[in-house]
Amino acid sequence: MLATFIRWASVGLVCVAAQVAAAAGTAAPPLLRETLSLDEGWRFHLGDIKPDSFPGGQGVNLYGPDITYHGAKAGTAWGAAARGYDDKAWQRVTLPHDWVVEQPFDEKALKQQGYRPRGVAWYRRTFQLPAADRGKNIELQFDGVATRATVYVNGSEVHHSFNGYASFQINVTPMARYGDDINTIAVRVDADHTEGWWYEGGGIYRHTWLVKRSPVHIATDGVYANPVKAADGKWVIPAEVTLANTGAEAASALVDVEVFDAAGKRVAGGRSAPVSVISQGDAVAKVPVSVAAPQLWSVDKPTLYTVRTTVLLGGKPVDAVDTTAGFRTIRFDAKKGFFLNDQPLKLKGTSNHQDHSGVGVAVPDSIWDFRVRKLKEMGSNAFRSAHNPPAKELLDAADRHGMLVMNETRHFNASPEYLKQLQWLVRRDRNHPSVILWSLFNEEGLQGQEEGMEMARVMNAVVKQLDTTRPTTGAQNKGHLSPDGKANPKNAAQVVDVVGINYETDLYDKIRAAYPDKPIVSTEDTSQVMTRGEYTTDWKQVVASYDDVFPGWAATSSARNSWEAIMKQTSFAGRFSWTGFAYRGEPTPFGWPSASSHFGALDLCGFPKTEFYVRQAMFVEDKPVLTLVPHWNWPGKEGQNIKVMGLTNADTVALSLNGKLIEEKKVHPFQMVDWQVPYAPGRLEAVAKKGGREVGRFAVETTGAPVALRLTPDRDTLAGDGRDAAPVTVEAIDAQGRPVPTANLAVEFELSGPGANIGVGNGDPNSHDPEKGNKVRIYNGLAQVILQSRRAGSGDLVLRATSAGLKPGDTTIKVRPVPALPAVAVVAP
Repeated sequence: MLATFIRWASVGLVCVAAQVAAAAGTAAPPLLRETLSLDEGWRFHLGDIKPDSFPGGQGVNLYGPDITYHGAKAGTAWGAAARGYDDKAWQRVTLPHDWVVEQPFDEKALKQQGYRPRGVAWYRRTFQLPAADRGKNIELQFDGVATRATVYVNGSEVHHSFNGYASFQINVTPMARYGDDINTIAVRVDADHTEGWWYEGGGIYRHTWLVKRSPVHIATDGVYANPVKAADGKWVIPAEVTLANTGAEAASALVDVEVFDAAGKRVAGGRSAPVSVISQGDAVAKVPVSVAAPQLWSVDKPTLYTVRTTVLLGGKPVDAVDTTAGFRTIRFDAKKGFFLNDQPLKLKGTSNHQDHSGVGVAVPDSIWDFRVRKLKEMGSNAFRSAHNPPAKELLDAADRHGMLVMNETRHFNASPEYLKQLQWLVRRDRNHPSVILWSLFNEEGLQGQEEGMEMARVMNAVVKQLDTTRPTTGAQNKGHLSPDGKANPKNAAQVVDVVGINYETDLYDKIRAAYPDKPIVSTEDTSQVMTRGEYTTDWKQVVASYDDVFPGWAATSSARNSWEAIMKQTSFAGRFSWTGFAYRGEPTPFGWPSASSHFGALDLCGFPKTEFYVRQAMFVEDKPVLTLVPHWNWPGKEGQNIKVMGLTNADTVALSLNGKLIEEKKVHPFQMVDWQVPYAPGRLEAVAKKGGREVGRFAVETTGAPVALRLTPDRDTLAGDGRDAAPVTVEAIDAQGRPVPTANLAVEFELSGPGANIGVGNGDPNSHDPEKGNKVRIYNGLAQVILQSRRAGSGDLVLRATSAGLKPGDTTIKVRPVPALPAVAVVAP
């Protein structure tokens, strides 16, 4: 195969909403419950609020003895938590919302959190429930609030959240008001409390929902429908369905389980025996469903099915839930590594935090899809959610695209509250075919001690109570071995299913020998640092992009060395490198003015660094890969040697400058190839061969000065649902239309049509520019703006970019009308 390689990404044409619809099918009847978006219509106040009003009426002394009595009663929350609090002057916001990304950088703020002020803030939302909703179960759902939250409903304190990465649900049926009465939600968010040593943002940064359903219903995350291949080779979904009853009387219910293929065709089904559910109690219905010859889910062909679960009372359906499922087997073997569908597969994974340029941690669903696609483009097949549960939309994207996931809990803690958080994680995510590992901890101080081992033992047992189909691991960076080099008898690795190793590359052989009967995976390695588009390290702000600079703990001197070390361990399941994407906070290897890390194969925007092409050349096996690094714009360095790297999976590469052969070299499978080339302007071209046959060419050219801007959207169509979003790449090009890789210049945007600019960025870890607004600075040739459709939008979304002295750039994204996402109407308090 002859391939011509280019650096800019191709434009995807299919929106996430369409992919989801295709995966779910359309043949099943409508669901019975109402799941309504609660994202719009919130009011926001940055800063805590000193109470100046109390709903107890006139004459109440806020600081006297009366407050002790009145303040202890239901419905009497005061200040900003009160039903009648006047919030008209507050800012209107739509969720997901991260207020921290909007704050200016401050050298006195927390370094590890990205030098941005955090603080406390309040959110309020009012809504009405029609009288017809009386008797239904009414539940509020928050997918994620950073970092600690207290929730009030109609003046009653109803929930405390201690984990910014865990979703939570609140049954508000008892305090709900109907008809013309107004219901009020108030949320106090404390982001001064931090859970991690990276940027965590602040606010209600994931989706919120209001769910209306029958008093007898399927509990939230109450369907366990993970397909299993039986010993006889047949497939069965041993569905377990948790029913809840918030009604006044006990009930007897039946549960139907149906399976639909990707085209929406019903392929299997079953019904439970009658299940009795007491008032304010729950019960589990078991419905094994056999499925004949299903199409398998894999990393190359991620076929998805839909499992519809329906509750019947008196023979009539009252509630139903759809669950995505994939038929696949996984196995971790101590001698041979990881197997997917009984085929060996090396995990080529990356670890990732959850923030993106321009939006912070309030990441639109389609940007999760974009990030997964970029990692797949690199050749990666596995994703570690470091060091916390991911957004469920990330897992949905992983299911769709065939990305395996190591799902990590935030807290290593075996106390009741934190075990509940672990239980929530497993319940929520145990149906995703992409999830293959539960990670119980990351680099804990107690991991190598008896205390840590016992904590891991308890957590492991809790996971097994809810899911026996996936193993557990822990991302452990020390404590595996005793001083004599044998297995430490009192460390967490003794009780998890798969031994996890963070770094410790020099101990791979010893750990392998110490745990001969346990599978092993590198849960974290590499920690390569580089700054996109920079090729000289100044040891102050930027790191050269030659894959040769690393922090002391990394244990390997390059991404190439770390993968070579993994591949030498044939029994290892694979690895999760640090990191796939760069992230805010933990600004390694420098501090101020660096506000984000220099880690990552891709920068904050998702623009590839050299490490991306290094990994692509090592990971991709089914097609030729060839890239040259660096660019070829070096004015003033004529005659000086420039290091040139050839990153390829070919056998040989011949390098020519301006048509003159420099040298043809044999390619090392990991180190690949490099040359020292005296600089002369022109065309530097590589020709790759495999088996003596040409398989690809790649060239970099000396460009002219920038004369125009070019805008390239990731997708040319958006769904007009108010959620769908697409990043647009901004480049400066020369007179021949070539991107200028050294361009650094200011750009302004004008936008018209049914959408909005929700964030800008450029991947510069030292940038202190605002990430909201109509201005951005191109950094080393690239910048990004994220456009989002308007709710009920339709028509052309037109973006124009201008820069002094350059021809403007324009692009148009079609916003197509789609059915409105069911939502809770916004009403005035």
